[in-house]
Amino acid sequence: MQMNEMGRTGIMVSELCLGTMTFGTQTNADDAHLQIDTALAAGINFIDTAEMYPVNPIAKETVGGSEKIIGDWLAKNPSRRDEFILATKHAGEGFAHARDGAPISKATITETLEASLRRLKTEYVDLYQFHWPNRGSYMFRKNWAYDPSSQNRTQTVDNMLECLEVLQGHVKDGKIRHFGLSNESAWGTAQWLRLSDQHGFPRVATMQNEYSLLCRLYDTDMAELSVNEDVGLIAFSPLAAGLLSGKYQQGVIPEKSRRSIVKDLGGRITDRVFPAVNAYLDIAQKHGVDPIHMALAWCRTRPFMCSAIFGATTQAQLEHILKAPSVILTQECLHDIAVAHKAHPMPY
Repeated sequence: MQMNEMGRTGIMVSELCLGTMTFGTQTNADDAHLQIDTALAAGINFIDTAEMYPVNPIAKETVGGSEKIIGDWLAKNPSRRDEFILATKHAGEGFAHARDGAPISKATITETLEASLRRLKTEYVDLYQFHWPNRGSYMFRKNWAYDPSSQNRTQTVDNMLECLEVLQGHVKDGKIRHFGLSNESAWGTAQWLRLSDQHGFPRVATMQNEYSLLCRLYDTDMAELSVNEDVGLIAFSPLAAGLLSGKYQQGVIPEKSRRSIVKDLGGRITDRVFPAVNAYLDIAQKHGVDPIHMALAWCRTRPFMCSAIFGATTQAQLEHILKAPSVILTQECLHDIAVAHKAHPMPY
């Protein structure tokens, strides 16, 4: 298992991160606890969750459920807390199931953090992330009509500064070790970094954005920022919500799969996506590599990658994914992937 530094923190995390967004819906508590045991035994030392999890579907009554399941595991294994890096997230503006959709602010951070700590049954979070910016994001297929002209720069920067000040207090009291962002832009991240440098507040260590062979919005401005500022990408949906496994080709919707619950896979189902997936499946077959392993191994080759988050609804899926770190892609395979990307640059 390759280990990468988490930003400039000095903390080393595994190239794969156990995602928990299905813990409590598609994955029951017993299976989730087995997944944690299996992942740690395989060398994974990074677990990611969020207050809004589980998803598929998202419901008011399940908010915080994934954190509770992790907390129950920690209660049974208190001596193992230091074996892994635990990350969670503060949901942003518009999430009606928490704080009536209030934006992230100095008024919400403390109560939200304390609630996560109670559910997780831990005294600290290694990485505390803001799930999406208050001003909105071009992620989740919003890039097609993205318009930042209504943003108020002064309000945005003032909010960032007050949030950093609160975070600094929780770093001092030991409840947060490091700070990360999610679904952010290059401009937004640059502002967080600038304010941190100016005021001595917690520095952005990581960025959790969507990234896969099918979703490569990160490859330009964000890539440059990541490399030059040591803000490592924690890639979510590196398997494109299961599309890159090939299981949805020819219109197949497996029982209990994500697409059986979310028909369009969050806007990922388009007329262009299945030909793109076919191109990558053909490359995997040509080079004798499993398509899931190829997709995850390719993430490892990216110069800004910190870790790739995967989710597994079953133990069998987890055990299959855990074979990915042993896969090394040849230069010929990487060349074919680059050619396919140019032919299918933005399939959704």
